[in-house]
Amino acid sequence: MKSKVRKDKILLVEDDPNLSLLIQDFLEMSGFNVVLCNDGLQGYKAFLHESFDLCILDIMMPKKDGFSLAMDIRAKDQNIPIIFLTAKSMKEDKITGFKIGCDDYLTKPFITEELLYRIKAILKRCKVSSREESENTQMQFIIGKYIFDFSNLTLKFEDSVQNLTKKEAELLKLLCMNKNQILTRETALKSVWGDDDYFIGRSMDVFITKLRKYLKEDPAVSINNIHGTGFRFTIED
Repeated sequence: MKSKVRKDKILLVEDDPNLSLLIQDFLEMSGFNVVLCNDGLQGYKAFLHESFDLCILDIMMPKKDGFSLAMDIRAKDQNIPIIFLTAKSMKEDKITGFKIGCDDYLTKPFITEELLYRIKAILKRCKVSSREESENTQMQFIIGKYIFDFSNLTLKFEDSVQNLTKKEAELLKLLCMNKNQILTRETALKSVWGDDDYFIGRSMDVFITKLRKYLKEDPAVSINNIHGTGFRFTIED
């Protein structure tokens, strides 16, 4: 008797009844287990009570908007992939979405097949990343006076510990592996985010700013912008 293959479970939060059912049916026919919620509050309750592999969120919803829902989800889980699926197509909205920590931002109207391939690409990256982490459970880096523990997502300086998000840790690890040499923006974006889209690039700049803040106690450590190219992570001896 063959064992059942576990289906990836998706939380879909969309207040348009026709569109939500269309997406749910399409994703279920594509092999996913989909839990559908029709407002942000219902979506957050579902997230708290069940385990999901990915979240798809509308933004303009009753009771709790998608941005607020994403922030609440991120407060509980820094790593679960989030896709915004929304009619809000302004540049400022996209930047807000990526700053909150979404993995992708798809505007309506959209092609269902495109949504499917974006979901598959994100889940594939997550599984590869998870496998690499399990293979490198003891990976640590000495960064001047800091100790960066990639497996535990921590950055230690003397008696203080800074907890990192998964993407912060992945970006810092990439910088460490390319220390004292130029890391191109394209390489960083594709390695950590899987794409070098403009809006994701703006999100990466926010992450670089955060890493500089975390590392500011040691003047021998710096992340310098190389104009038009990328970054140089300098650690002076």
